[in-house]
Amino acid sequence: MAGPGSDTLVIGIASSALFDLAESHAVFEGQGEDAYRAFQEANYEVQLRPGIAFHFIKRLLSLNDLRPDHALVEVVVLSRNDPETGARVMRSIETHGLPMTRAVFMQGRSPFKFMPAFGMKLFLSASPQDVADATAQGYPAGQVVGTPAELAADNPDDQDLRIAFDFDAVLADDSAEQIYATAGIEGFREHEVEKAAIPLPPGPMRDLLGAINNMQDLEDAKSAEDRDYRRRLFVSIVTARNAPAHTRAIRSLKAWGLRVNDAFFLGGWEKAAVLRILKPHIFFDDQLAHLTGTQSLVPSVHVPFGVKNAPPSS
Repeated sequence: MAGPGSDTLVIGIASSALFDLAESHAVFEGQGEDAYRAFQEANYEVQLRPGIAFHFIKRLLSLNDLRPDHALVEVVVLSRNDPETGARVMRSIETHGLPMTRAVFMQGRSPFKFMPAFGMKLFLSASPQDVADATAQGYPAGQVVGTPAELAADNPDDQDLRIAFDFDAVLADDSAEQIYATAGIEGFREHEVEKAAIPLPPGPMRDLLGAINNMQDLEDAKSAEDRDYRRRLFVSIVTARNAPAHTRAIRSLKAWGLRVNDAFFLGGWEKAAVLRILKPHIFFDDQLAHLTGTQSLVPSVHVPFGVKNAPPSS
């Protein structure tokens, strides 16, 4: 096999996003690399606890049963560990039963630059610097935020996978947010009404949504063949846009040939109130301020893209 097919969604994930590494990190910070290495070796058979993105990844991989002969999803570990200290991560992947067999280990360096080699449409990490560097180079990346222990345990009776996106600077680029930053809310609304028929340029997570839609197409086909089949994959946008600016978001999705199942146009109301009920297994937003209220409720990802994440001018 030469590599993943163009119709396979490939995701790169740091061990810090997949597992709760608080204990390991404390050893590294407090006692140094040699003690960290010894700790990982001594605890090789001690299963690492799920991290913020664990259940999202587990459920996403479970969708491979839609196409058993050719994987829909491949998840690759991208790690700053060397292969020896990364062995515990791979062992925990095995004992958790995750169908992940590929990894890139680069001692002390972030391996995100290998994303194009595998056609990755997402890189998840707990490292803000690695994610910021990846985003600056044009790669679709997000920083998981929050504490895994704060999140409710996964419900095994619920087999769905729910994914939620903010819109501007996540699915779309940040050109509308730039208008908001310079012209304020009224200028933003006037601009979006004037440009309502013009699709926004794509943002960092547009291609990820496209790959998710491809999996939903397979579910649609399966449902057409078997009326008892129950769809499992659902996508929402949860955005501060509201009428009349919602029109451009809807038309942009249509122009891109993409779709979502649900849309929440909140007009600045608190997103956490919606997400508490929606219960997505992952939520992408470009503003850390928005994630302050969500990260203890749902697995949250900061996408450090666009004007809202630009360093303050001196």
